[in-house]
Amino acid sequence: MRQIQAVFLDRDGTIGGDDTVHYPGQFELYPYSASLIQKLKQDNVKIFSFTNQPGISRGLAKVEDFEEELKTLGFDDVYLCPHSHHDGCSCRKPNTGMLLAAQQKHDLIPENCVVIGDRWSDLVAAEQAGCLKILVRTGAGEAALNEHADRLKDVRIDYVAKNLEDAVGWLYRNFTIRNKVG
Repeated sequence: MRQIQAVFLDRDGTIGGDDTVHYPGQFELYPYSASLIQKLKQDNVKIFSFTNQPGISRGLAKVEDFEEELKTLGFDDVYLCPHSHHDGCSCRKPNTGMLLAAQQKHDLIPENCVVIGDRWSDLVAAEQAGCLKILVRTGAGEAALNEHADRLKDVRIDYVAKNLEDAVGWLYRNFTIRNKVG
């Protein structure tokens, strides 16, 4: 059975908030998110953020504010794209820059990594990087399935979950999660 090394979590709409961006200090986690992050960490699964935050490029927030917030929530490392939609960077989802940087830095095997997100761009990036893909129906998840289904036509979604709690439960039921330390 495949052993999960790392879980990449989108921020807005996946671990909290809704289908819009809430800047640090205004962002509220879903009630179960913190305990799920801690449960995965206790089983030695690396937890990484995986978020587009174009408001940074417009001066609405700072990278440091997001990094501090996400580290406080228990993330092992923070991967965020601060660029606008039009900057043409390689890190902005649906591009794979954030996933590839984390895989290289942490010596991860893509097929042993999971991306959990609520937008089509999360899943397209995960597909291109070779990761498992879970779409949550929270946040923009319903829109991804309905209004943006055409963008997902070449993506094999591994699981569509009600929320993060359902997604993590599915991982524990279907994969080896407890990793050895060392």
